[in-house]
Amino acid sequence: MAIADNVLGRLVRFNAARGKTGDREPGSFRRGLGAVLLRGIGVLRWMVVLAILALIGWGVHYEMRTSYLEAWIFTRLDRGMSFAAQPGPSDAIRFPKHGPYDERLGYVALPKFTEALEQRHFTVERQSRWSKGLDRFVGFGAFPIYAEKDRAGLRIFDRNGDEVYGTRFPLNAFRDYASIPPLVVNSLLFIEDRYLFDNRYPEHNAAVEWNRFALAVFGRVLRFVVPGFNEGGASTLATQIEKFRHSPNGLTGGVGEKLRQMLTASAHVYINGANTMDRRREIVTTYLNSTPLSSFPGYGEVIGLPDALYVWFSTDFNDAAKVLTGTPKNKKEWARKGEIYRQVLALLLSGRLPSHYLISDREGLGELCDRYLWALYDAGYIDRNLRDATLDAELKYRKDPPPITQVSWVKQKATEETRSRLMTLLSQPSLYSLDRLDLSAETTVDTAAQGRVTAVLQKLSDPKFAQQMGMVGHQLLPAGKIIDKMTYSFVLYERRPDGNHLRIHADSMNKPFDINTGAKLQLGSTAKLRTLVTYLHIMETLHQRFVGLKPAELTRIAAKSQDVLTQWAANYMAKASDHSLQAMLDASVLRTYSGSPESFFTGGGMQGFGNFDSDENGGSYSVIDAFKHSVNLSFVRILRDIANYYTAENGIDAKRLLDEEDTPEREAYLRRFADADGKRFMWRYYKDFRGLNPDEAMDLLIRHTRRTPRALSAIYLTFHPDARLADFRDYLAANLRGAFLSQEQLWEMYTSLSPEKMSLADRGYVAGIHPLELWLVNYLKDHSGANWNEVVDASADVRQDIYGWLFNGSLTKQDTRIRILIEQDAFQRIWENWRQYGYPFGHLVPSLGTAIGASGDRPDALAELMGVIMNDGVRMPSISIERLRFAEATPYETVMKRSAEPDRVMSHEVAEVAKRALTGVVQEGTARRLIGTYKAADGTALPVGGKTGTGDNRYHHFGAGGGITGSRVVDRTGTFVFFLGDRFFGTVTAYVPGPEAARFSFTSGLAVQLLKVLEPELRPLISTPPTPDGKPVADASEHS
Repeated sequence: MAIADNVLGRLVRFNAARGKTGDREPGSFRRGLGAVLLRGIGVLRWMVVLAILALIGWGVHYEMRTSYLEAWIFTRLDRGMSFAAQPGPSDAIRFPKHGPYDERLGYVALPKFTEALEQRHFTVERQSRWSKGLDRFVGFGAFPIYAEKDRAGLRIFDRNGDEVYGTRFPLNAFRDYASIPPLVVNSLLFIEDRYLFDNRYPEHNAAVEWNRFALAVFGRVLRFVVPGFNEGGASTLATQIEKFRHSPNGLTGGVGEKLRQMLTASAHVYINGANTMDRRREIVTTYLNSTPLSSFPGYGEVIGLPDALYVWFSTDFNDAAKVLTGTPKNKKEWARKGEIYRQVLALLLSGRLPSHYLISDREGLGELCDRYLWALYDAGYIDRNLRDATLDAELKYRKDPPPITQVSWVKQKATEETRSRLMTLLSQPSLYSLDRLDLSAETTVDTAAQGRVTAVLQKLSDPKFAQQMGMVGHQLLPAGKIIDKMTYSFVLYERRPDGNHLRIHADSMNKPFDINTGAKLQLGSTAKLRTLVTYLHIMETLHQRFVGLKPAELTRIAAKSQDVLTQWAANYMAKASDHSLQAMLDASVLRTYSGSPESFFTGGGMQGFGNFDSDENGGSYSVIDAFKHSVNLSFVRILRDIANYYTAENGIDAKRLLDEEDTPEREAYLRRFADADGKRFMWRYYKDFRGLNPDEAMDLLIRHTRRTPRALSAIYLTFHPDARLADFRDYLAANLRGAFLSQEQLWEMYTSLSPEKMSLADRGYVAGIHPLELWLVNYLKDHSGANWNEVVDASADVRQDIYGWLFNGSLTKQDTRIRILIEQDAFQRIWENWRQYGYPFGHLVPSLGTAIGASGDRPDALAELMGVIMNDGVRMPSISIERLRFAEATPYETVMKRSAEPDRVMSHEVAEVAKRALTGVVQEGTARRLIGTYKAADGTALPVGGKTGTGDNRYHHFGAGGGITGSRVVDRTGTFVFFLGDRFFGTVTAYVPGPEAARFSFTSGLAVQLLKVLEPELRPLISTPPTPDGKPVADASEHS
């Protein structure tokens, strides 16, 4: 108003009114003019507002059609988002937390993978770094922007960088947009996004269809007024891709999730620049290759239209593309095109609810197809002929899952071992999930050498070829077709600065079972290598203890020592002029042991052992000669001395313990035996009876005994000590049909066999079952859910009570049990030593037979010990997988490399003596046939050594007098653990399983001969100078 008055005043001042006296007063005129001016200004103001709103509306409408502003914003946003893999671990990665795509490819689990691999001695060699723009964008709640992979999977490369195994999921996919039949594209766009290819606006944002979005928002608001109202979907193809790839469970969980999908999809649309036409074609291709189409029972998840055609309808997508692109010439071809088009249409429509339509409501899917066929025809997308042919077609679903391609385990042994190893390293539940990870594994295997060796192993099943190769003969293979029962295995490692690289892992068994790492085998005299190393280790320990002592003190120690090894070492150090460790070890392997047969108390009783060659029975052999010629009895005695040494080391005076009757130590040993032996029996019974109800347990217990009146009475009264005589009589009558018992007999058993009158041990004796079995069933009756630890705690006193016969029995029985425990303790110490050098199992058989293979072993574990010796006493990692590349060329890229962590577990001197002994086996001992076989590149002989071993694994049946009445053969093995020069070492094994093994008499000489046969196949590898493995790590390259 003040403005109006001001303007009006100026008008009046410069335009004074002229008139006669009596005209209107000037003030009245001014007020009227002001009112008019005010109305004009008000109208003008609203006109400006309306103009601005119109301009905004026009701008919004124009932007909705053209997306110029969005193109400007998102192209600049995309330019600031990049990532690059650089050396070392990164702290600038936001790993996804969910999303089917990210879960399937392993991106979600990458932090766990990294942690697990670091615990297995892998380190992060390279990892992705994010730009600030990408980090801010993801921090805002969006998904990372990058060129996502339509297909990915596990890939395995050999040492030369050649791919030896590769999977891509989905298995089938369209190469590019041009490879998609136009009929498929048009049908998809009609169903999902009809205006995607509107080329009037090349910068249009294909992620948002504003009309559909507005209707969806309106519908969601209307749902508050009309519950259950279906507002329709606002998803374009681009936002659907983000949804089923990255949203939790592939679903839109709310408005926030929808906005996140739209934001990410919009940024993705402009990843190649402002013009989105090419990107729109990529969206169609990605959608068809990536849309989830349920899971087929027995096959798994189905991803993408090409795979779905094959999995659900047995239709090859290449054939489908030809049919859908071509023009039918006859009725049969029209029928085929109609059938395939109906399959395609069904899959496109089922994408809304794939599991519902493809599994639960196939009839409803068929009706939906019919409705869309008419709509497609009315809209001009298909002609009458195709409409009618498709309406007449029937959806013929596959009944069984697609057949799995059979794998040749012989040819793919190293590859399958790598997959198995990866499954363990990454804690994957199955090979199915492992193969779907976005992962490349670089292995150390030499594929060419592997193939040559595998070919020879396979040909050895041919009798003629085996004969030509010198594999048939005395202590080798028999003549004839029986030799096709044999299995051969070969493993070769190469020493490298960072570890022992696996070069060959081959066998002739066409099964997933791996002889080298998959079983516990009797490998015979190869155990002498472990025994020799333990012997040398003890000598080294004694040297460290005695090296600074004076001769007089050493003499005193020798006189008082309880074991011969300590005695010898002390005497040696007291008399020797050279006190070095090397000199003492050299002298220790010259100690002699008898090869004469003898019975030994071991393994719980008296056992006899024999030599392979009876000519060795009367001789006396140095340790080194006994090793070269594999004299069994000498090594049994060596192991006895080792066990006695550890007994003394444990502070046990065995002689005093056995000679003195009433010592606390003796009673403690007896109680310990009772406890351990009782647990052993209790565990056997617990496995039988856990989970059974009382009636089932009683029935099983009765089946374990004789159905005599006294036996059944003892069992019944143990469970029912307060039973009435009538119940007792009824029980016996029901379980002893046809038996007559007088009243006096019933009364006598009723009164004398009750727990009040008879101990548990006596009742067990009467019942003919172990007292602990009787106790356990009774305990479980009252404690049905008891676990093993509860049973052990509850039975502690009972286990001692039932061994009263031992505490109060003869000294001979007590001595036997004490000697058993003393030996077990010693073998625990021996096992601890063996474990340092890679022994793969959790215990040793406490028997001197362990020196000749009774405890079993694995070829690959023997190779690990050979690696320690070859590396001068340093344990280096055995490397079969050198590098793992996760999520390559993505924001999550992580490269992990096996690190070298050397660990000295054996002194140089011990390794040197062991290597000299191994060389002697080839030069003078059981592997002499290898002399001169292997040569270096210059023609000179390679140093070759090793240890042979023959395993004849069988169970003997003994008669009442102790003689063998029969045997059951389990398997037979011949093994040679070897080294070739300074670089290569490994194992070769000949193996025959099952009863057929009884028809073979080969020895480890067969394995030695096989190594000789393989020389031509190994020559290219052995004679080639060492070269770097694998493809080089790529330089840091930026991805945007």
